[in-house]
Amino acid sequence: MAEQISADIAANVWKVLVSEGSAVAAGDTLVILESMKMEIPVEAECAGTVTRLAVSEGDVLDEGDLIAEIA
Repeated sequence: MAEQISADIAANVWKVLVSEGSAVAAGDTLVILESMKMEIPVEAECAGTVTRLAVSEGDVLDEGDLIAEIA
């Protein structure tokens, strides 16, 4: 089953560091969000492969929006 990574806060997607098909380890940074001039790294919670990347740089996210899936 795929692990879903969602936004914890409303923020802008500042930088995307992975793409679909990327192998990641637990703790790897997937994207960096920007909110109130703070950079917030979003990390993989488990090791696996990024099967879906649901954001692009510049996107505006609300709390709970899907960022990526890892399987």
